[in-house]
Amino acid sequence: MKYLLGYDIGSSSIKASLLDIDTGKCVAAATSPKQEMEITVAQANWAEQRPERWWQEVVNATAELKATYGFDTSLVAGIGITYQMHGLVLIDRAGKVLRPAIIWCDSRAVDFGNQAFEELGEEFCLSNFLNSPGNFTASKLKWVRENEPDVYAQIHKIQLPGDYIAFKLSGQLQTTISGLSEGVFWNFKRQAVAQELLDYYGISADLLPEVVDTFSVQGHLSAEAAQELGLTAGTPISYRAGDQPNNAFSLNVLNPGEVAATGGTSGVVYGINETNTPDPRSRVNSFVHVNSTPAQPRNGVLMCLNGTGILNSWLRKIVGELPYDQMNQLAAQAPVGAEGLVFLPFGNGVERILENRPADAELRGLNFNIHHQPHVLRAAQEGIVFALNYGMDIMRASGVQVRKVRAGNANMFLSPVFREAFVNSGNVELELYNTDAAQGAARGAGIGAGVYASPAEAFGGLERILTVEPTHQLREQYQAAYGRWQDALSHRIPNSITTPSYV
Repeated sequence: MKYLLGYDIGSSSIKASLLDIDTGKCVAAATSPKQEMEITVAQANWAEQRPERWWQEVVNATAELKATYGFDTSLVAGIGITYQMHGLVLIDRAGKVLRPAIIWCDSRAVDFGNQAFEELGEEFCLSNFLNSPGNFTASKLKWVRENEPDVYAQIHKIQLPGDYIAFKLSGQLQTTISGLSEGVFWNFKRQAVAQELLDYYGISADLLPEVVDTFSVQGHLSAEAAQELGLTAGTPISYRAGDQPNNAFSLNVLNPGEVAATGGTSGVVYGINETNTPDPRSRVNSFVHVNSTPAQPRNGVLMCLNGTGILNSWLRKIVGELPYDQMNQLAAQAPVGAEGLVFLPFGNGVERILENRPADAELRGLNFNIHHQPHVLRAAQEGIVFALNYGMDIMRASGVQVRKVRAGNANMFLSPVFREAFVNSGNVELELYNTDAAQGAARGAGIGAGVYASPAEAFGGLERILTVEPTHQLREQYQAAYGRWQDALSHRIPNSITTPSYV
């Protein structure tokens, strides 16, 4: 028996999964820490984490994995990494982290990105980068340059969160084209680094790491890292990808018309497109997908809602730390539409689907004589789904077909209320699979290390465990509730509703 090891570097926790190569099944998994990692918020709309903490939790998760499933570490044929996207890690020449990472939900750089979008020209940015520079990694680096010049002067290389973990594993400073695109460091038209944006920001391309293929032997586990992890030195590191491209990959979503979704801390719908068709208002974003090649381009069109699992987690604290399955049962006690109660699920930084405008969460229509705990819990889950559906409407307008959506059987998709609202408000079929991000990273490592000859071979152990389809009666009810949600959004943010719901 041989194995593949995958790490998922999240903002809430680090997960490690061990796959049996022959069966494609996950034989062991571990998560660390057991409580969510802290996100430091020094100012409103800031969000930082220490990369060193990510590494420590990788060490802890690996130790737990070994303790729960004794395996010969010399039989690990490859290590894969998936990670929270859009973060900024700064490394000096000694390999030391210069400051806490500015992570995905940090909004401090929005003004720099908006100004670049205007001054470089919206048409130029969209036709070349497929995105506004917005709040992405390049704009965060510009913020450091302008606000922390002493730190900026010490930078040897910048990294995405997964690049940092790969560096800790192998000592190699590298990234991928997909990673560059997620930071708006990539020019799709020229198939090269986005030199125009770097020049505008006054940033040297020398700060970018070496580029390696997503599926490739990118380095080997160093003796130092092997000792710290209790693994075998020389093990190949053979895959890395951002969390949403990887989630799509883990669900075998690789071709135009295929769509993946997640409902973790943030909620995402990610569809594959083969054409460079940006949203003119950059409310959804395009990145290079993991299997894209110059001869056969594949772009991932991503809509992101920051306030997803974090809203459910916040409510859990408010209702007395109830288990999530009990919260789901309570939500099911309220009727569809929560008797007029509407939740706008924002409040976790600026939202891209709202054109990078800051938006707080809001509960509308509360009646003390009608609404109780189940209504609030249902309204929150429906509000998240309606915001995702709002983003899917934008994706459809950009040419992405959203008819069947695949997701892992995890997080918000464990809730029957959430699943029911998702399929009926969006008129989509939902397929749930026995996989997660860390397993996807392990499968990717198998392809990169040459263990699997193709993605088809890598997905031998992937199984569909549930299909949920819309029904006519529920569709009508959810469409009415979605209409009320859209009305609430339009009152809160005028001119926000520009695309019709899918009927």
